[in-house]
Parts: sequence; structure tokens; C-alpha cells
Amino acid sequence: MTRFHLHLVSDSTGDTVHSVARACLVQFEDSEAIEHIWSMVRTRSQIERVIAGVEANPGVVLFTLVDEKLRGLLQDGCRRLSVPAIPVLDPVIGALASHLGRQSRGLPGQQHLLDNEYFARIDAMTFALNHDDGQSTWGLNDADVVLVGVSRTSKTPTCIYLANRGIKAANVPLVPGAPLPPELETATRPLMVGLTNDPERLIQVRRNRLSMLHQDDTTDYTDIEAVRDEVAQARRLFTQHRWPVIDVSRRSIEETAAAILKLLAVRHGGEA
Repeated sequence: MTRFHLHLVSDSTGDTVHSVARACLVQFEDSEAIEHIWSMVRTRSQIERVIAGVEANPGVVLFTLVDEKLRGLLQDGCRRLSVPAIPVLDPVIGALASHLGRQSRGLPGQQHLLDNEYFARIDAMTFALNHDDGQSTWGLNDADVVLVGVSRTSKTPTCIYLANRGIKAANVPLVPGAPLPPELETATRPLMVGLTNDPERLIQVRRNRLSMLHQDDTTDYTDIEAVRDEVAQARRLFTQHRWPVIDVSRRSIEETAAAILKLLAVRHGGEA
């Protein structure tokens, strides 16, 4: 295992450069990055602290700085220390500037402005929390998406992820022996999506959950035959209502959300 220092420098929250770094690092399974996060870097003195930190722990520097003077200071410092400094947004911004025939504004943190899109995300997040795990079913018809599935099929985290994209998502659990809320049957506005999981994988996830809660795991909740029947009944329900089904067995939350966003695009007449 190769361990190395990775400095992530941003003039905003650092979310962008961190996401880029994570997307790249997964391609190097025998390497482990020791991450140093430098966020809200907007002054000369802050750049000097970053350079001192890089000098103390030499390694690759990824940065998303839009101020030319600060960029120059950081790059000069990295050249002096003989460490690579990579401006991760430059290729995209350069291509957009060329295509649009104009220069970028060079203002930090513009993706975090308190604009309509920001407040739409906050509204969607509040909606997801208020309609989690079958709560407030009277408001299901206000949702953009309703996720339906048995316990531990990643309904809640997927709703939260979608909410961060401005999608109002609710979720309803399928509980053996319990009737569906009537609002689920009558809602016409939202896209209904069934989530399912491999029974054996489901049992593993459920046992881990019960272990964390220090609860007994010798119940129907983790019995293989009971879980298989639970999953089969859920699939029959999805088929009966003609709801699209996503198997989350080998999917990350991000991949499940991406599949749902694609279904929404198709529903709204966009590209798949």
C-alpha cells in the first residue's frame, strides 16, 4: 500500500475539489491518500499557510482557486517545493470560455449562492425529512419521487441525496402484514419507484444494523425464508402497479439516485 500526502485547496467549501479527488483516487486501489483540506482560502496569508503545510508534508496539490494572484502564489510556492499543483477546473472553464466566447467571472463560491436553486434544495431537504419512512403520507402527492421498498433498501439516504439535487423525495416502507397507506395508491403526481435488494445481502445489512443497536437478530427480520418471501411480495406489488424497479444490491447511493434521475428525465420528456 502506497501512502502519500494530498493537499486539497479551495477558495470555497472544498466540496468540488474533494469530489474530484475521490473520483480519481478510486482508480488507484493500492494507494492511500493522507488528505489535507484547505478551504475558504482567499487571502495571501492563507496561501502562505497552505504552502507551509505543503512544505511540512510534501505531496500532490489539487486546487480550485479562481483569483489569478492567489493561483500564482500557490503555483510559485509549489514549483519552489518541486511538488505538482493541479488546477482541476481549468480544462472545463477553458473549454466553456472558448465555446461561449467570453471569460469566466473569476468569483469564488458562486455555486453556493443563496439563489432560487439553493432554496429549492433546502425545501426539498425539509420535504425528505418530513416524509421519511412513511411519515406525513397525506403529502405524498406533493412529491416528485416516492421510493417504496422493504426495510434496509437505502430509501432514506437516497431521498436525502435526491433532495440535495432539488428533488422532493418521500419514501414508504413495506412492512410484512401492514397495509399500504391509501395515499400511496391515490397519488398521481410523483414517480413511484420500487427498491429491492438481494435477500442474502439484505440479511447481512439488517444484521449489521441490529448489531449496532444491540438488538436480537434471531427474528423473521433476518430469517432467510421470511426475507425471501418479503422481497418476493414487494416485487409482486411493484409489478401490479407497474412501478419501475431498481435493485440496489450492488449499487451505491449515487448510482441509485442517478438511475432515478434518469427515470424522471424520461418521464418529463427529456433524454434517458
